[in-house]
Amino acid sequence: MKNIFSVKNSLHKPFLFFVFLIFYSSIYSQVFPAKNYPKNYFIYPVDARISLAANFGELRSNHYHMGLDCRTNQVVNRPVKAAAGGYIARVTIAPFGFGQAIYINHPNGLTTVYGHLNKFFPALEKYVKEKQYQQELWNVDLKFPPTLFPVTKGQFIAWSGSTGGSQGPHCHFEIRDTKTDKVLNELLFGLPIPDDVPPTIVRLAMYDRSKSTYSQSPELFSLKKGITRLNNGIGEENYTTIQDVIPVNTDKVSFGISANDKQSGSNNPNGIYEAAIYLDGQPLSAFQLDSISYDETRYVNANVDYKTRASGGPYIQYLSRLPGYPQGVYKDINGDGVIQLKDQHIHRVKIVVKDANENTSVLEFKIRKGAVAQAINSNSFSKDEKEFLPGFVNVFENENLEIYLPAATLYDSVKFTHSEKTSVSPQAYSNVFYILSGLVPAQDYFTVRIKINKPLSGDLSNKILMKRSWKGNSDVVKAIKNGDWYSAKFNAFGDFELIADDEPPVINASFHDDANLSHATRIIITPKDNNDAIKNFRAELDGKWLLFTNDKGHLFIYTFDEKCPRGKHELKISIEDEAGNRAERILHFTR
Repeated sequence: MKNIFSVKNSLHKPFLFFVFLIFYSSIYSQVFPAKNYPKNYFIYPVDARISLAANFGELRSNHYHMGLDCRTNQVVNRPVKAAAGGYIARVTIAPFGFGQAIYINHPNGLTTVYGHLNKFFPALEKYVKEKQYQQELWNVDLKFPPTLFPVTKGQFIAWSGSTGGSQGPHCHFEIRDTKTDKVLNELLFGLPIPDDVPPTIVRLAMYDRSKSTYSQSPELFSLKKGITRLNNGIGEENYTTIQDVIPVNTDKVSFGISANDKQSGSNNPNGIYEAAIYLDGQPLSAFQLDSISYDETRYVNANVDYKTRASGGPYIQYLSRLPGYPQGVYKDINGDGVIQLKDQHIHRVKIVVKDANENTSVLEFKIRKGAVAQAINSNSFSKDEKEFLPGFVNVFENENLEIYLPAATLYDSVKFTHSEKTSVSPQAYSNVFYILSGLVPAQDYFTVRIKINKPLSGDLSNKILMKRSWKGNSDVVKAIKNGDWYSAKFNAFGDFELIADDEPPVINASFHDDANLSHATRIIITPKDNNDAIKNFRAELDGKWLLFTNDKGHLFIYTFDEKCPRGKHELKISIEDEAGNRAERILHFTR
């Protein structure tokens, strides 16, 4: 009888352990519902070695990277192919962003986007150029009916390039929901991109959530990495903190991680797909990077510790939702991911990080509540200080400055601070107002109103710009006049002042007047403006509009074509800056 019992036990324990493992695994796989995107519907869009320079959800300044950056063997002019059958529904050309891009609508309700292109296929290239001349615009946004440019799967549609906001040759590729225009995570569609590499968790960050995230710097913890395993082609990796038990000197605590992901055979650190946090085995909160529109991508500033990054530190992604951020990429499961410690027991925390191929890394550590510092009364502000709260309209007014923040501007509460100093700019017509800090992000545009501090001549009253500066960078916006007050809208804080700009831009050309350009291939115009703010550019050849490209917003380039036959010509260039100052230059040349 004893031997029978021991045999049953030896069978029963492994069985229970196996059941526990299945249950344990299923908990982590069901935080978000499974995706039902079509697999093998789309092909890889570039005729080049399959390799990614960036993936969906990679963290960027003020936005997520919203697609796959497909490498093109480090050269331009690799063939770009339609990822599936459909029709070209849209073409856009712009100095930044996608540069030259094609949008293809597919019969399954999805749209693919191909960006940073060098040149379209001949029929499309010809059609687009005709539209540019009709509209007298280089930067166009053209919509096409289904019958104009149908395409088949694998059909050549363009040459790859590096146009727009690109820093090297590649093709940006997206898959969107045609109806909602939400961008979907392309790695969920079964593209032939091998990946059995689990994400890398670099560091752990801890926050005292009894106060604003903008009034603190996180406590950072180094990690120990375990052994990487492969389980049915899925990579798994475990991490622990070097410190066995982390003391928490607050009643409310939240965590963040620095993490990245790689594809098989590549050392390029890309973005992670999903992360979830558990307390004592129970899921609290998670985020997943999929189905994000361009209207929502600025919310990356609520997914990351903006202050730490803007101060020159690493990217840290919060595992809890900030109070001014709607759920968005987050899923609140038990609360919003902020842990409230009500005892001094040891608690187990687990963070599960996944990529789009289900490769998984798990960080486990323990926390225990320690001595809690006495909270400082957040309402004890000086005369001109107050707390700005997320989800509320926030207003500040004094005799020289007014600020209006819509309810969706802030992600977390912030102690409003401002100061005023005399401007050193000879263009200035106000003091410089330091408003909050460039270390605090803004989701929405807010209004700044400043009162001029010296008389304006009639000619200058309509030449006033509001200038924002922060850490050596600046931008200007044409200010709207209302008596002695001028207003403008911005979506970043910093130093603000009013300046007058009555200085016209300067037009520099790549040739002198009456030049012989018989052997030249192009004309380059380089405008210069004292505030680096060219608003409008127009070129006319012998009285007719001429197409100059403006890739990356610096040089305006015309490449000689049938629009400029042999002979003598007159080129007229007109430029306008942000303040409305205009410059004109007429040049003659022979070709």
